[in-house]
Amino acid sequence: MNKPKVIVTRKWPAAVEARLQELYDVQLNTADIPMTADALKAALQTADALLPTVTDAITADILGVPNKRAKIIGNFGVGYNNIDIEAAKREGLVVTNTPHVLTDCTADIAMLLLLMSARRASEGDRLVRNGQWTGWRPTHLLGQKVTGKTLGLIGFGRIAQAMARKAHHGFGMKVIFTDPYPPSQEIIDGLQATQCANVEELLTDANFVSLHCPGGEATKHLINEQRLKLMRPSAHLINTARGDVVDSKALIKALKEHWIAGAGLDVFEGEPNIDPGFLELDNVALLPHLGSATEETRVAMGNRVLDNIAAFFAGQEPEDRVA
Repeated sequence: MNKPKVIVTRKWPAAVEARLQELYDVQLNTADIPMTADALKAALQTADALLPTVTDAITADILGVPNKRAKIIGNFGVGYNNIDIEAAKREGLVVTNTPHVLTDCTADIAMLLLLMSARRASEGDRLVRNGQWTGWRPTHLLGQKVTGKTLGLIGFGRIAQAMARKAHHGFGMKVIFTDPYPPSQEIIDGLQATQCANVEELLTDANFVSLHCPGGEATKHLINEQRLKLMRPSAHLINTARGDVVDSKALIKALKEHWIAGAGLDVFEGEPNIDPGFLELDNVALLPHLGSATEETRVAMGNRVLDNIAAFFAGQEPEDRVA
């Protein structure tokens, strides 16, 4: 029996690629160069499964290519707003993602950015590297204490809950949150968290605000100029969720005019293109979308994709089906 044909759009961890080669007739992207729209269309026409990543825009135009052979799209990532889900449904394509396995590592990055922003770590690193450090002095690079402060979480899913545990148990932080679909009261009580009535209340009360909501039209520019002005002058904004949740121009203005003390960003609008305004600021810590970037997590994500397509090819319902 012929093995199903699978096309992978980017380079994956070696252990996962080895498993792919063992199980499938696979076309790997050893050069790790993003595929063009035409190449993605051709992949849908020639493979049984397309395995893209969150940086591949799988548009309605691509999904509508005639004479499709593919029946499943196994997305490498928990987010799937890179795929036009409604178009996929219209075309009869199954779509899966990779939840659960990146929770702790993404929460770790959120805590890292919180600490970097609070303690002005990026500024300090640049001073040392640029040979501008002149020695210790009492008023140099004063930041904010983290221990005992209030952490506000916008969105209270698994990653936010993991961050809440780290912040509360590790740093004695008070945790407040807002989420239109909150978890059970048992989970809330276990984390000693308090639910806010709305985003505005949270922004007013928190010393640190961390974003954990999904991307898409419903949350685009959720953090805008009006809401940034509600935050404390000593507050910090952390984003490991989706870049378009924050209005970049408004955040740059807020940081430049010191409406807030700082920000830590792992995601950006239109990434990998970053608004150059961020690069001119000292009071922002910038990371290149490292949320899930550990060997353990990326291998687990790849294996999750393989489990989903294996179930599909076996005539079963994939565990992580989103369309």
